[in-house]
Amino acid sequence: MYLRFLALVLSWGVSVAAAADPFPISVDVYVGGTHGYYGYRIPAIETAPDGTLLAFAEARKHNLDDPGFGKQDIDLVLRRSTDKGATWTPMVVLDDPGEYWSAANPTTVVDRDTGRVWLIYLRARPERNTFTARPGTDDNQVIVRSSEDSGRSWSEPQDVTEMVRDMKDSQWRVSVIGPGGAIQDRTGRLIAPAWKYEPFRVFAIYSDDHGQSWHRGPLVSAEKDVNESQMVELSNGSVLVDMRQNKGDKRWMSVSRDRGVSWEPVYEGNSVTPVACAVERLTTESAGDDRNRILWTGPKGPGRNKLVLRVSYDEGKTFQNERLISSEPAAYSDLTVLTDKSVGCLWERANCRFITFTRFDLAFIEPR
Repeated sequence: MYLRFLALVLSWGVSVAAAADPFPISVDVYVGGTHGYYGYRIPAIETAPDGTLLAFAEARKHNLDDPGFGKQDIDLVLRRSTDKGATWTPMVVLDDPGEYWSAANPTTVVDRDTGRVWLIYLRARPERNTFTARPGTDDNQVIVRSSEDSGRSWSEPQDVTEMVRDMKDSQWRVSVIGPGGAIQDRTGRLIAPAWKYEPFRVFAIYSDDHGQSWHRGPLVSAEKDVNESQMVELSNGSVLVDMRQNKGDKRWMSVSRDRGVSWEPVYEGNSVTPVACAVERLTTESAGDDRNRILWTGPKGPGRNKLVLRVSYDEGKTFQNERLISSEPAAYSDLTVLTDKSVGCLWERANCRFITFTRFDLAFIEPR
């Protein structure tokens, strides 16, 4: 039955079997209504040290509601690909914390020095969501795990909630990482974007001991209502954070020149409906590439429709060269660079009926 399912998902879009087919190439990785789950949301993708692609998602049992809303039950799941996304291993449940609990919001980063893949995510108690979690409690937890074998096996969960949340703040209900978008900078520091409520604000968490301990940095802005974010290291070693706005049609961006310890004033980013978007470094002149490139994906709209790719050649100040990935309804997305320098995008398609992997190359990004 599973092989039959694989054949069905490979039939969508451009066939991955035909070597002569041009980019982009698309494969459905998660399909709503399968494996006992109503649907799948919140994609995160990582290229492991051995080149394996790791595709994470939330498996939502009863509906598409977010963690802690009603009688929701969400498990964290993973599929792996060793052939650049052409085929995927059977789905594995990484965390099922209990009935009506949620394991959600996957965020990953590879430690180049140790070869470990780090996974950071949240656990939410039944009916405890962003607005109902109680300050100073473990209603909402931040969990850290790692893999030393490119995602085949994982360490036991470690609760780092008290490291990344002010437990004495009478209004601080939740700390949530990502989804997606963590980095390791050139000094070796692991840095992940995080957001809090209440109110909605963004900050960074970081580790200088290869993930053994985590620390919380200051808020990016004390004024802007922002949440789901991703990060990228700039060519000068600074860190750029791209943040989802709660209101308006412009995202917010900020730069840290001290690796997440402090942040410069925010500035307007890409025009897009409020949604989680992806940002990823593709090339750097200092590494011998022809020019600096930072990639960004999100729905062009109106609303959550038409997934597009944009490129920044000026280190995140502006984005241009828009390319259409899909004209369908599209929501959250995440990006990774494969070992052959092609790019993989894992995104929510067709009103979240599918989570789809699309791979493209520089010729698609910059057609001649």
